[in-house]
Parts: sequence; C-alpha cells; structure tokens
Amino acid sequence: MARSTDPFRYFDSSPEVIRLVVMMYVRYPLSLRNVEDLLFERGIDICHETVRLWWNRFGPMFAADIRRKRVDRMRQFTHWRWHLDEVFVRINGEQKYLWRAVDHEGEILESFVTETRDKAAALKFIKKAMKRHGRTKAIVTDRLRSYGAALKEIGAVDLQQTGRRLNNRCENSHLPFRRRERAMLRFRRMKTLQKFTSVHASIHNHFNQDRHLISRSDYKARRSAALAEWKSLMA
Repeated sequence: MARSTDPFRYFDSSPEVIRLVVMMYVRYPLSLRNVEDLLFERGIDICHETVRLWWNRFGPMFAADIRRKRVDRMRQFTHWRWHLDEVFVRINGEQKYLWRAVDHEGEILESFVTETRDKAAALKFIKKAMKRHGRTKAIVTDRLRSYGAALKEIGAVDLQQTGRRLNNRCENSHLPFRRRERAMLRFRRMKTLQKFTSVHASIHNHFNQDRHLISRSDYKARRSAALAEWKSLMA
C-alpha cells in the first residue's frame, strides 16, 4: 500500500481550519493570542500554542505551493525592472539586515536576512534572486556601495539605476512587514526571521490585488479567486 502524502493526516482539526489559522496569523498583524480569541468567537477553540505550531508546520508548505504556482506565471513580468532595498531589524538587541527584491508592480521576489550589508551579502542576495527569477533588464537600488560592487562582480553594473525617489516601490513594500513585526514584538532568532519573511512575502503576494488601481467589481472577483485558490492549497 502506498504511503499517504496528506500533510494533515496527523491532525484532528480539518484542513480548512488550519488554512484559516495560518492565513489569519501571517496575513494580518495579529498576535498568537489575538488569533486564538478571534477563532473562539467563531466557535473554534484552540490554544495560541497550536497557532504557533500550525504556522511553523504549514506556513512554509503553503508559501512554497503558492510560489511554485506563481513563479512560472510571473516570470514574463519580473524581467522588466527590479527594486532592491535593505532595512535594519533588531534581533535580541543586535542589528541585522533584511534585504528585499520587488518587481516594478510591487511583487515581492525575494527576502533575505544577513548579519552584514557588505558586498558579499549583496552578492549572495542578488545571485539568489537571479537563480529563481532569471536576469532582469534594470535594477533600481539606493546609493549603498555594496550593490555596485556586487553587480560589477557578476557583470551587471550597467543594469543599476539610482536616484532620488526611484526606489520608493521597494521601500513601501517593507511597510506590511513592519506592521507585522510590531505585532510579533520583534524576532528572537535570524532563522525565525528568515522563515517568517519568506512565508509572509508569498502570502502577501497572493492576496495583494492593488485595490486602489482597479474597480470594486474587479477587486471582488480577484479577491474571491485568490481565496478559492488558497482553500485548495495542499489539497
């Protein structure tokens, strides 16, 4: 008899409840106990530690499933222009760096955590993004010298663009993560930060419909489609 590949087989709760819990915790700026209380109002009684267990167990699986379906579909668009930026993140009082690459439409392509922001860190980040998404036609960065040195290393320095306000697209992409970071009372390990940012980026991409750019009817249709696809993850 073939071994079952159902990822939910060892859990008493239904897959629908698990998907709802993971979506609420990762997508919205809620704490573990906030999710527990909101679910209790809906007749679902689980502990906040169960929320932690489920997002740790299923969050990366859901994110990988979303990413696998979107990479091929979005590859034709992500070649136009990338925006790269880095922000400071405190972990146990120590300063780390979260690098992020987004395309010209705000799709988060890659999130990467490092201890430094030198040439080696920038080179590793750019190579990782290019390995997954291919080579782009233009790369917008701030004036950090590490970007220029890294791009020169791979022969892509001619792609770099810098200038005032040119990189607002990437800087704005940090805002949902910053709201989420405050709700979680920051992070305690680099591994947890890297894991959460990767999961958060994929789920944010999935549900981000640019509602300010489309009509109400189009937004509702896209939102329903995104929710239906979410409910089918790992089916």
